Amino acid sequence: MKEFKYTARSATGKQSKGSVNAINRIEATNELRKKGLNILSIEEAGKKKGFFTSTPSKKATTQDLVIFTRQLSTMISAGIPLLECLEVLQEQCDKPGLKLVLGEVIEKVRSGSDFSEAITSYPRVFSKIYVNMIKAGEASGQLDVILIRLAEFLESAEALKREIKSAMTYPVISLSLIVLIVVGLMVFIIPQFEKIFTGLGIDLPLPTKVLMMMSLIMKSYYWAWVPGIIGLIVGFMALIKTNKGEYYYNWASLKMPVFGDLFMKVAVSRFARTFSTLIKSGVPILGALEIVASTSGNRLIENAINDAKENVRKGETLSEPLSRSKLFPPMVTRMIGIGEKSGALESLLEKISEFYDQQVEAAVAGLTSMIEPLMIGMMGVIVGGIVIAIMMPIFEIQKAVGKKK
Repeated sequence: MKEFKYTARSATGKQSKGSVNAINRIEATNELRKKGLNILSIEEAGKKKGFFTSTPSKKATTQDLVIFTRQLSTMISAGIPLLECLEVLQEQCDKPGLKLVLGEVIEKVRSGSDFSEAITSYPRVFSKIYVNMIKAGEASGQLDVILIRLAEFLESAEALKREIKSAMTYPVISLSLIVLIVVGLMVFIIPQFEKIFTGLGIDLPLPTKVLMMMSLIMKSYYWAWVPGIIGLIVGFMALIKTNKGEYYYNWASLKMPVFGDLFMKVAVSRFARTFSTLIKSGVPILGALEIVASTSGNRLIENAINDAKENVRKGETLSEPLSRSKLFPPMVTRMIGIGEKSGALESLLEKISEFYDQQVEAAVAGLTSMIEPLMIGMMGVIVGGIVIAIMMPIFEIQKAVGKKK
């Protein structure tokens, strides 16, 4: 038996604190409920916070949410009541943030709220897509089926995210190493050669003078250029958080050589997968378009989808405004048009998503194989240029010595 300390409110509204002995938290909760108490908080006695311990953040990883969603679907399909399912999952959850959120969701459901309404207050755990699909599942009576679709959707979205991260990780690491090597050469190595050349009293070639000047600036005026670079980065991050800044940043990202095509494929895949999942789950098309727009991750795509939503509201087909936006590939808009006419829009959207997932995977593989030689070549050019600039005065000294002989 364990001791649980609780804070509860009676039927008359009086708040009280106390303790109860039970096998686990669920048993303790049931025991207090039998006494007519509305539990505000309940924790196992003896689990005190340490000096550096703080309240866990109300968030969860995608993997944690996928596991929770699949387990909840299995228990609901087995005929277990929703509230009991949530209590069991909250009891066995070993993630502090998710455990805390589930505890609060349970209290809201116990107070009479729908599950979809209870999770709305936790956007860091349950996204807008998650909430709306749960709402559709409650309305259709197919919550277990919707939960499986949600888990599959979350897994697919996470896999796509990993593909993008793998495509960006290598160039970022390589570029960082190049910058560190160049800074090390300019700050620590080049000044040693400058002392040698100054002692010889020779007239330095222009490339060597430029190199020495850059080395002097980096070493002697670090107090100016380091804060300057940091300021530029902070300023850029602040700029892209503004409406106009974000718009132009998203526009530039789609127009980038090599990477722009990849970002477009990712956007189309995300649009098709999210839209298909929502329609298949029973979310009305206008509501689905609103959710897809807000989760697109690109302002240009978001604006195009919102424009399409307004045209659909007026009675126009979805494919026509998407085609006019010039953002979506013709194959995508034509397949959407065929899906609208045939009544199989969700299945065609799913096929679009699968196709572009494969395209993203192939693009990532191609980028990885292409970026490696590009980075090696860039490093060779930079380091080679520095070496040549250093060697040029040495060659001039050798020529002068040869002429004297």
